[in-house]
Amino acid sequence: MDELRPQDPSGIGVYRLLGRLGAGGMGQVYLGRSPGGRLVAVKVIRDEISDHPEALTRFRREAATVEAVRSAYTAQLIEASLDAPPYWLATEYVAGPTLRGAVQAAGPFPPDSALKLFAALAEGLAAVHVHGVTHRDLKPQNVILSPQGPQLIDFGIARALGQTVLTRDGAATGTPGFSAPEVILRNEAGPAADVFALGATLAYASTGRPPYGSGDAAAVSYRVVHEEIDLTGVRPALAALIRECVSKDPAGRPDLAVVIARCAVDSALATDSHYRSLPHAGAAVREDPVTAALPADAAEPDEPAVSAGPPGPTPYDGPDRRTRPSRGGLRGSLGFAAVAAVLAASATAWLLSGPPEDRAAGAGPTNGAEASRRPVTTAPAGKPPEHAVDDRESRDRWTLSEDPAEAAHGIGSCDLSDGLSQGAPPAGLRTSVSHTTGSDTASVTVRPKDAGEGKRPSPYHVAVGVRPPHGIDPATGRPTRALGKGVGFTSEPVDLFSAWSSGGTVTFRYPEDFRAHVGERVVEAVPVGDDRGDWTVVLYHVEDGPGGFTSVVCNGFHA
Repeated sequence: MDELRPQDPSGIGVYRLLGRLGAGGMGQVYLGRSPGGRLVAVKVIRDEISDHPEALTRFRREAATVEAVRSAYTAQLIEASLDAPPYWLATEYVAGPTLRGAVQAAGPFPPDSALKLFAALAEGLAAVHVHGVTHRDLKPQNVILSPQGPQLIDFGIARALGQTVLTRDGAATGTPGFSAPEVILRNEAGPAADVFALGATLAYASTGRPPYGSGDAAAVSYRVVHEEIDLTGVRPALAALIRECVSKDPAGRPDLAVVIARCAVDSALATDSHYRSLPHAGAAVREDPVTAALPADAAEPDEPAVSAGPPGPTPYDGPDRRTRPSRGGLRGSLGFAAVAAVLAASATAWLLSGPPEDRAAGAGPTNGAEASRRPVTTAPAGKPPEHAVDDRESRDRWTLSEDPAEAAHGIGSCDLSDGLSQGAPPAGLRTSVSHTTGSDTASVTVRPKDAGEGKRPSPYHVAVGVRPPHGIDPATGRPTRALGKGVGFTSEPVDLFSAWSSGGTVTFRYPEDFRAHVGERVVEAVPVGDDRGDWTVVLYHVEDGPGGFTSVVCNGFHA
């Protein structure tokens, strides 16, 4: 929880405000205390959007939904003020980390614990559906892990089955990576879409990774519609149940009662050893002036719906706000036609998780194990290094989205307006960037769409540049305090079509396959953990040696 800011009120209604719990597109959520000492979560709609009829309708709907849905798995509505500004509602405060916060802190759930969580969340959704309401935004940060069991929060976009959808034309609700294909393509959000979100949420809980990868929102949505979920390392029986829940066809997803039965739990989640080891806040609330001993990730409510249209301004004054100039880039879940256009125009990211043996022999970069032992060296006189030389300024920079709903899943965008000269990638080129939070590594995969079909095309050499958030001192190889301006650490050029007959995928692994070449010096790539922040990944078309390269795809990740 964050301290109150000077512009925050000291109280709302009868409640004294103690601190900030979270923020989203519609409002700010505070921890409040009633005159009798009860802790509550107070959501206040933002002043700048309180005059919008649609926003007020949505806020009133949320209050009505929370009041109607009474369940052991949902926080109860205590009071609301919806007739005059400031508009607010107060709900029962549920102490505990979000599922996302718990996984980030303690790692993925063990298989047996994940099954118990699966059953408990399915039961919670079933209790919501009994009231004729679909949640429509189930995801790890909308699940609080209380000592008694999971609680579903944020019904800001939930609706009764007969209600009208409150989104503008061309918009879709939910969060990329957790919104079902029918939501992305047609904005159809029924009970089956909640089942999809349940499966995606359990995939995250079981792996610690975004279920459909991270990156641009359009790319994540494309994977949801066309690619398979990432369940690498998940126990086969659990993975099979998750796959059924995330079936592309809503009719192919199991009923929640079937999910609960197949989990076959024989004890309460609250008694599970892994669940009990999580940092539940419980009785840990203090009232030092305005600080309470709550996890920083205690609640992240009311994140805005993602949009298929051009993004409008999304007011956000949350604790992680960073002041940046406005930038281009697609944001939000796109319908099929829009996604197809993105693919044709910019070779948007594509998820491919494969074992090391998937790399075609002789097609990938240098052997990582051998390269990782190389010291800083000097290239032979008169022979330029094989990598791109880091003496050209590139302003291509990937940054994490300021929208909390997108940032929570590693979604960001690239500013390409001032970068190196831009080239057009081969039609249908698919790329992916993968990084697990907390690790020192990342991987980049590239694959032609129709690899293996027809005659192999003429060579098209590509190299990947991975630029840390800050510059690198060539003398020491350590990050500096200034922003990096060069192309960063680069891989050796590889023919994109060299693996044409064996699947077509070329994988670059960071830091093993990357070096920085500054003049005649060769500097080893720094581990991701040595420089926290927004990392930029650029795919270059290399034509005439180290000096002749053109950027064709930009992506990145946050570490």
